[in-house]
Amino acid sequence: MDIKQLIGSVIETIIKIAAVVFLVSFVYETAVKAYDYGYRVFAEEPVSVGDGRTISISVGAGDSVRDIGKNLEEKGLIRDANLFFVQELLSEYHGKIIPGIYDLNTSMTNDEMLEIMSSESEEEEDTGASTDNVPIGEAEGDTEGSDDAGDAGDVENPEDAGNDNG
Repeated sequence: MDIKQLIGSVIETIIKIAAVVFLVSFVYETAVKAYDYGYRVFAEEPVSVGDGRTISISVGAGDSVRDIGKNLEEKGLIRDANLFFVQELLSEYHGKIIPGIYDLNTSMTNDEMLEIMSSESEEEEDTGASTDNVPIGEAEGDTEGSDDAGDAGDVENPEDAGNDNG
């Protein structure tokens, strides 16, 4: 019986060692993947280097960040929609994405895309117009490029109001 107990003990020890090796390798692989994912949250590289491709995307008023991320991933602008969701959640642009149509480039980082989708357009910032989904160039008070004196309702200065009568 001593031989049977010895063989049983050896087999039991081999199984325990195999289980520990499996557990350690599983924990190691999971930790490496978690670290890589965490690193990418803060240091994700653009999809392409150089000029890249410019792609227009539309963001609707009812689109969630996950929907936007899936759309960006389908168009080839980002690698991982879930990573985009986490980045938006942790960024200063959380909850600030404005519906509209955006021209984004594959050479942009996710943070740059979030910045573009979360900020007013330059024309709207210059004129102080609201961001109520007014298409660019049709914003209230947008008189940039309209130097024609004959435009009705384009009187900026009250002193110029008398010049339209003559």
